[in-house]
Amino acid sequence: MSATAIARPRPLHHTFGRAARELGLKRGEFDLAVHLGRIRTVPDEGGGGRRVARAEIERLRDRADELRESVRVVGTTEGAALLEIPSGRFTRFAKLGLVTPVNWYPNRYRAVVWLYLAAELRQFAADEKNALLLTGRTPGELRDRLRTGADQRARNWRGRHCGFLLRAADGSWERAGALAGFLNPDEIDDLLADPHERAHVKAIRAAPPAHGAPGSPSAQLAEELMTADEPDEIDWLRNDLARAVAEARAVRPAPRPAPRPHGAAARPALPAPAQTEQPRRLRGLLRLYYRALNSPSCTTDTSSRPSRS
Repeated sequence: MSATAIARPRPLHHTFGRAARELGLKRGEFDLAVHLGRIRTVPDEGGGGRRVARAEIERLRDRADELRESVRVVGTTEGAALLEIPSGRFTRFAKLGLVTPVNWYPNRYRAVVWLYLAAELRQFAADEKNALLLTGRTPGELRDRLRTGADQRARNWRGRHCGFLLRAADGSWERAGALAGFLNPDEIDDLLADPHERAHVKAIRAAPPAHGAPGSPSAQLAEELMTADEPDEIDWLRNDLARAVAEARAVRPAPRPAPRPHGAAARPALPAPAQTEQPRRLRGLLRLYYRALNSPSCTTDTSSRPSRS
């Protein structure tokens, strides 16, 4: 008897992990390529997040090396080497917002290590408008900003990451959740008067990038970096969140608890009866007493009683 082999049909869409393996990318490289729009994704019809179409993988397969180079990230030392400047000058550029981080990680001392796209740094170096910054003295206005403690790295990263999340959002409420991820929960409470909208926005609020177990110092650091801390940045996020919630409300109101059937009021729970602990000896004496009361000598007319004189 001959067996006929039946080839399984190839799936039309892949998870991010499978797509990364197909393209020979590390997961971090793949995620960054998705954020930057280098890899197109589609919603999962089963509601399991986003997927990558087989056709998209085939489109990129022959360009995998180019794709990998487009998402290569460097730290301060390598970034300074690309710009052919000292590391200290590169750090000053980053604090002034002249170059924008694309990612970060905590080192073993829990200090933030900022990462930059190598391709963007090469573009910065090739721009003639930056020639004086790279070779000459830093302008006085920029030096004054540095003296006052200017450091735009965290804020610029937040702005970039917010853009990533907004582009990946599949609906109006999801966009509101992306914006809410950069605000302190107290700001959300103050901004949204409707308790159901507040609860829904907090439930879908974007989480910081995963760094360590929940509650760990690294996770707390991620929460701090994710939260806006400058007044004008907070105002901008509040205004955008209010606008996003208004748009979402017009499309679909926030979920609300199902109403109770008419007349089906919830019954208050009855308190459990208090139980008094009695000493064992007292309980024994009480049992003897009640037994004596119920005995025939105490319950019949022939029982002996003291006579009255």
